[in-house]
Amino acid sequence: MPLRSGITRPISLLLSTAALTAGLTGCSLLQLAEDCDGTHDQVKKLAVLDILDSRPAGATVAQGFEKVDAGCWADSGDVSVYASRTYAFPGTQAEVAAHYRTAAVRDGWNPHPEALPDDLCFVREKMALQIVFLTAERLAEDGYGNRPDLTTGAGYSIDINSFVNSGSEAGC
Repeated sequence: MPLRSGITRPISLLLSTAALTAGLTGCSLLQLAEDCDGTHDQVKKLAVLDILDSRPAGATVAQGFEKVDAGCWADSGDVSVYASRTYAFPGTQAEVAAHYRTAAVRDGWNPHPEALPDDLCFVREKMALQIVFLTAERLAEDGYGNRPDLTTGAGYSIDINSFVNSGSEAGC
């Protein structure tokens, strides 16, 4: 029994559109189907790393950031797990940098071989650790608006990421 043309045209149009979209974006249909299934344990492992709780004396967990932000993202076939913690610090960025240069190495992290001397980027076991200083512009982009507690002194976040099921090394 032949299929009615009213059904086959929309299906063939849908399949053609999917194939064209995959070709234009550089993604295969397999890559488009990849997602964060099965990454829960990896996310949990990142979220409890000791370095996320390390902070210079006087630094406090920023209001609204009481919990570690951890999860998974998938984009164009790349799947990555992450964990992040945000702190408010009344001191200077130099004090934060000095703390993490010592704490990260003590915790088994090594400076990223391609990082510039002023970068706070470290690697360990296919994971990357980066200290990111917060600005009013960056907070606004992320939807946090005016946060003087994070833009005076040295508000910062500790970000850890790792690619899943990939030979790629995480980097900053």
